[in-house]
Amino acid sequence: MVPLRAELLRAASRLTNRGAYAEDLVQDALLRAYRSYGTFSPGTNARAWMHQILKNTWINNYRAAQRRVTEVPMDAVAEQCGGGADPAPTGSRSAELTLIAAQPDTEVQAAMATLNDEFRMVVYLADVEGHSYAEIAEVMDTPVGTVMSRLHRARRQLRVLLGDAARRRRLIEAPERLRPVDSLPAAG
Repeated sequence: MVPLRAELLRAASRLTNRGAYAEDLVQDALLRAYRSYGTFSPGTNARAWMHQILKNTWINNYRAAQRRVTEVPMDAVAEQCGGGADPAPTGSRSAELTLIAAQPDTEVQAAMATLNDEFRMVVYLADVEGHSYAEIAEVMDTPVGTVMSRLHRARRQLRVLLGDAARRRRLIEAPERLRPVDSLPAAG
């Protein structure tokens, strides 16, 4: 399962929307896969099996976090108390900052974050990881038609959310103004 580690890390970072927790999620998923390797059926899709374990681990961790008391990072406490000095030297970057720098821009991240979990997951698996509809259906434990429908709806939502950003960056042209009916050529 180690060859899938980089792919699982990308999927985990999309699921968590927090790069610091992605590595922990992958480690938990790999540990669960190792423990339950006896349930794996040879000849089936190991990639989909691992993504399913990753998704289930994420769901379990999310549910456990909902029951847990809110934790406050020590950095936030230090900033509020006036000790907000940067502990890292300016020449080095932490692994978290490196991962964040490798992520898509903030507008795309914000748009992806507004999608519900099923839509975000299907867009990630299809458009980022390049999985087929059948593989996504297996990972998400849904019919292929549902995957296609969710992907269509998610892409439509992203198109609306990112339309202004695309026009600002001139990736797409602004729609032309509609001409009045009088200016249309006469039918012959």
